[in-house]
Amino acid sequence: MNGWPEDYGSAHTLGAPVELQGIGLHSGSQARVRLEPAELPGFRIGWLDGSDRSLHRLDPAQVADTQLCTALQIDQRRLATVEHLLAALAGVGLSQVTILVEGHEIPLLDGSALPWVEAIAAAGLKDLGPRPALQVLAGPITLQQGLSFATALPSDRPRLGAAIAFSQPAIGQQFFSLELTPQAFVEQIAPARTFGFRDQIEQLRASGLIQGGGLDNALVCDGDHWLNPPLRFHDEPVRHKLLDLLGDLALVGLPQAQVFAYRGSHGLHTALAAALARLRPSSLSS
Repeated sequence: MNGWPEDYGSAHTLGAPVELQGIGLHSGSQARVRLEPAELPGFRIGWLDGSDRSLHRLDPAQVADTQLCTALQIDQRRLATVEHLLAALAGVGLSQVTILVEGHEIPLLDGSALPWVEAIAAAGLKDLGPRPALQVLAGPITLQQGLSFATALPSDRPRLGAAIAFSQPAIGQQFFSLELTPQAFVEQIAPARTFGFRDQIEQLRASGLIQGGGLDNALVCDGDHWLNPPLRFHDEPVRHKLLDLLGDLALVGLPQAQVFAYRGSHGLHTALAAALARLRPSSLSS
């Protein structure tokens, strides 16, 4: 496609279906995702496997687990690691898409949102006209979990910020913020990959997690250096935190707010999304 939307003022769906497949980060199993144009606003999940052909609009109330990813419980199905795909959809300006899945986890691909962005670019975006007004906050919302907090402030346009602090010298303290536009998302946030720590790998795998993780789909920090350089940005970890934040907020839609997370987590992000959902007009909840 020739460029991305300038802002989020118009509703968009896909110009054509597109499909990707790959390994799930935690399950290590193959999964397949087909994205299709949608007539109704919002992101709706359905299944490529089995006889159930119903669609379910995504909502923060579906969050079932937030350990190292955001996992949803949709009727009798669990779907893990949805955040990178949802960040890509919301970030590039899509307001309505049907997501059809084979498997129980969204593929990790290269650990960022970039492969999703490239697939969306190949399919193109279809402009559907003016977008319903983005959710406007009447006042600030702040949530705190231990030393971590996330806050959403009224703003005339979407803005995101994040700060992280790790004892590992290769990461240390990092801060990044931006006024969110589709182009800014594609250039500044989408390429940032997930990251982990060498001294945690054995324990996590013994717990049944990161079975599909590797040096080709995650940055691995070993104290004062990275096992698989080069980084795509000098502050790639905090940019990936912004990617996760946007993906988790996409469960409720793109809020017209300035959102900042300090030492954010999927639990904190999705709790903020749930708080925003409670403010959503009932006409947007169907």
